[in-house]
Amino acid sequence: MTGKRKRLKKRWAWAAISIFIVAAVLFHPTWTPSLKSENSISILESMIVNGAEHTVMIRGENRDNPILLFVHGGPGSSEIPYVRKYQDLLEQQFTIVHYDQRGSGKSYRFFEDYTKLTTDLLVDDLLALTEQVKERLKQEKVILAGHSFGTYIGMKAAAKSPESFAAYIGIGQVGDHHASELDSFAYVLEQARAADAETDIDKLEQLRPQIEGGEKMTPRSLIRKYGGAARLIDDNRDYYEGFLLNPEYNGLDVLRYLRGIAETQSGLLEEESAHPLPDVVRELAIPCYFVMGVHDYMTSVKAAQSYFELLDAPKKEFIVFEHSAHYPQFEEKERFAEWMADTFLETERIEEL
Repeated sequence: MTGKRKRLKKRWAWAAISIFIVAAVLFHPTWTPSLKSENSISILESMIVNGAEHTVMIRGENRDNPILLFVHGGPGSSEIPYVRKYQDLLEQQFTIVHYDQRGSGKSYRFFEDYTKLTTDLLVDDLLALTEQVKERLKQEKVILAGHSFGTYIGMKAAAKSPESFAAYIGIGQVGDHHASELDSFAYVLEQARAADAETDIDKLEQLRPQIEGGEKMTPRSLIRKYGGAARLIDDNRDYYEGFLLNPEYNGLDVLRYLRGIAETQSGLLEEESAHPLPDVVRELAIPCYFVMGVHDYMTSVKAAQSYFELLDAPKKEFIVFEHSAHYPQFEEKERFAEWMADTFLETERIEEL
């Protein structure tokens, strides 16, 4: 064999290896690790919900435990890639359901048109999923928990179909969008001035007219930089590690995640801004709990508190976690699990729901 043929053969071998590696990264099977308890459940699967394919993850050490259904925020920011890291205590006492919303994460479909996606459609998806989960787990009561933008969807769903849920929990609860952005802007500017960060100050001052006019949002990168997103975790690193190391997502799912955010986020945020939640939902017919981190400037505590005071519900509580920001359920997971147990697991309280 000539040297030229050897080199060509070597190149083809490396090309084949490279193709194999890329295919393995993009298309490897995905799953969620099993739980060892006798009556446990740990599934990651696709379900047809309201006419569209959705990926759903259900985990719990006893499938007969109360159902806790989470609605992720973003818009488009699925928490399935990394959330197991923070819900191990909850899995002992609840059967936890996460799903990637239509057009988000593993539920994103290439070549599908999402330009007309609305929160009303996402609400209908959520209500349909709730009924399928009840049937799957042979239970009638579901505790609904929204996080961040997921609270916009969750509140609308709870108001539209209160009989579907036992209670509503808003974590990083959305209030008036514009008021929250003004709070965020004031906080970040104050922190930047305290740090003598001239570049950040200049950037904020340039954006001031558009933020104050409701045309733009306070840069999330600066909110993160100054501790208004997370204090006790690194939420961006959690995503990177989840994408790379956890089995729930493969490379193709990461591409879906990124495309979903690019195609759906701006339109849904524009809808939230144009129709502030306090103008949309003023009454819930079920118990309502707002859980906020005191340092949250992604969705400000002040705006959430103002909304809470307007809201009419048979029972409502405003709970503040003192050491966290936008992710109290993760940053203070032990306290959150304890609060969940105290609030929902006593026999007499379950019967009240």
